[in-house]
Amino acid sequence: MQLSHNEEDNFSLDRFESMLKTNDILFFDSNEFENIIHHYLENGKISLAKKAVKMSLAQHPTSVNLKLFKVEILVFEDKLDLADGILNELKELESSNEEIYIQKAQIYSKRDMHSDAIKMLQAALEITLEDAEIFSLIGMEYLFLEDFENAKYSFMKCLEADEEDYSALYNVMYCFDFLDQKTEAIEYLNLYLNKHPYCEVAWHQVGKQYFDLKEYNKALAAFDFAIISDDRFIGAYLEKGKVLEKLKRFNEAIENYNITLELEDPTSFAYLRIGKCFEKLGCDDFALKNYKQTVHEDPLLDKGWIAITDFYIKKRNYQKALYYINKAINIDEENVLYWKRYAKINSRLNFYEEAEQGYKKSLELGNYELETWIRRSDILIGLGEYETAITCMLQALEFYPGSAEIEYRLSGLFFCTNRGEKGYFHLNNALKIDSEYYIIIEELFPNIFDRKSVKQIINSYVKLS
Repeated sequence: MQLSHNEEDNFSLDRFESMLKTNDILFFDSNEFENIIHHYLENGKISLAKKAVKMSLAQHPTSVNLKLFKVEILVFEDKLDLADGILNELKELESSNEEIYIQKAQIYSKRDMHSDAIKMLQAALEITLEDAEIFSLIGMEYLFLEDFENAKYSFMKCLEADEEDYSALYNVMYCFDFLDQKTEAIEYLNLYLNKHPYCEVAWHQVGKQYFDLKEYNKALAAFDFAIISDDRFIGAYLEKGKVLEKLKRFNEAIENYNITLELEDPTSFAYLRIGKCFEKLGCDDFALKNYKQTVHEDPLLDKGWIAITDFYIKKRNYQKALYYINKAINIDEENVLYWKRYAKINSRLNFYEEAEQGYKKSLELGNYELETWIRRSDILIGLGEYETAITCMLQALEFYPGSAEIEYRLSGLFFCTNRGEKGYFHLNNALKIDSEYYIIIEELFPNIFDRKSVKQIINSYVKLS
């Protein structure tokens, strides 16, 4: 009885693994070893691949293909000099072997010598019969060089050689997107669809381009064609749902998101979008149910916690909003979006010390918006923490040197701490920038505003009533 090709491979694998367990030495021909090593590399079993390479070269020491597998493992392990030495020897023996050039290119690439890698791959192109893979590798090298035009061309050539290489199609679209060539992308996809009218990936990509161009009806048609081509294509249903949301067809959007929940394991993204749609429809109970399902599916998705928190903020139920934002912070205390809401909610609840800590944490995490500096400063002023408020405003001034809002606050703060000279200096700065904003002094520092000298300076810029 003759074994099929797959059965032969499995038989070889079983024999090899049995040999490892028993320490017996069995003979395998070089093709068997190549299939065994290839299997282990494909499945990420590097240690087993290394054992197979070692044994294979012991039995077939002159095999170029087996030596190339050894090179591949050495490159993977970053033993580049050793790998390069073997390749140089192999090139002398078999200069027409494309794999030698491909592995040479891999070494150049790992050394960040991407232009040299491209030259090696172009040399491989001249001798290969299978050029799709090499064009793909050239495209990746151009991506490393951030040469998106040449990368795009290379992936297009890859797709010409293998018209069903969807990874190449995605890479072509990535280049179009980076170059902001949406119209050109649509033209290219239409040419591709003329040859492959039922390619769901291409229709999906056309829809995304139209979505970005805000041509929602065309996007909707494209996603419908993607679904006709493959009625289990989850990505198309999700994108169609997003389009329907833009068209304010929320019930239909919910239907499409629900289909994705039925087709595969539920995703937090689908639950989140369903919640948003129900909220737009005024179905608060269903919205909240889906938001809670969102964070249940993925507690690390900040958009889920933010959706619940914002839902309660809109309802002015600040206690519940605080409860959920605290839960979110307990999961990820480095998320600046959580701390901004924490500060805002505590401020609404008149928990000023907690609010100040929230704004302080937001700043520490890199949220340098002017509003964040100002709100923290105003809370510190209300708490009588003038020195800390001064430090806060001086730091803010480094980011916003021409801000009247900061200058007025610094003026009032310096007057409050009996440093009149600095107070007058910052007051004059503020009035020069925007004299109408003097009301900041009036509202935050009424006692300072009532001073005769202060009113005189303000009067020199604007007539007080």
